[in-house]
Amino acid sequence: GGFTVLAIAGYVGALLTAVYTFRMIFRAFFGDPCKEAAELEHGHQFHAESGFNPATHELEDADVGFPGPRHNIAERTPTMAVPMAILGVLALIGGFIEVPGVDDVIKRFLAPAFAGSRLFASEPSTRNAWIGLIIGAVIAVVGISIAFAIWVRQPGAATRLQQRMPVLHTFLFEKWYFDEAIDVLVVRPTLMLGRFAQAVLDGGVIAGGVTGSGSGIVRAASAAVRRTQTGFLRYYAALMVAGIGAAALYFLIASTAG
Repeated sequence: GGFTVLAIAGYVGALLTAVYTFRMIFRAFFGDPCKEAAELEHGHQFHAESGFNPATHELEDADVGFPGPRHNIAERTPTMAVPMAILGVLALIGGFIEVPGVDDVIKRFLAPAFAGSRLFASEPSTRNAWIGLIIGAVIAVVGISIAFAIWVRQPGAATRLQQRMPVLHTFLFEKWYFDEAIDVLVVRPTLMLGRFAQAVLDGGVIAGGVTGSGSGIVRAASAAVRRTQTGFLRYYAALMVAGIGAAALYFLIASTAG
């Protein structure tokens, strides 16, 4: 029921992950460093010559790193370096936790959560699991090779691809226009509904009711209450005696009727 489609989607994701991950690696560690990185290698923090970020016109912060033209961050403090080092190590060795036939720590840990599933008892053989891993490894190598060909062997290939397919590049660069779609389908209708509620319901119904007939009722009730709030202790004592007498009379009648 669709598991083949999910498997293909997973392998496509593995291919794309290999491409963009090694794109970062090849761009960071192969070829000549950019001006900002060269400054950082000598212990200097690079900043725009004007003192302001050309992209945002913000004043450069000397404690951050080398923002450069796009305000990129070069974090060298332990607060960022230590967590990133831990994540890097786990990214390298974390996959060995689930090597088929070697360890199933995660499977045993998650077993109670899936105990009610009809697929709980279904378990692929070690052979099939290894076949899946081998296919994934081959796809990853293909992705790494693509990244190597584009950003190491032919450094200008990415720019040429952008020029040949500007529409596709713009579509992908703008993240499939997902933000714009959310703005049109969710944000703007919500704002319109809010403006309607503010103008019609809040301004017309609620405010009109309070300042119109509702305000008269409130004033009349307030006047009645003010007459009882005389400030004289004898009136309050008399009201208390009357209330106690009325309560005693009620319980007396109720007990007699029972």
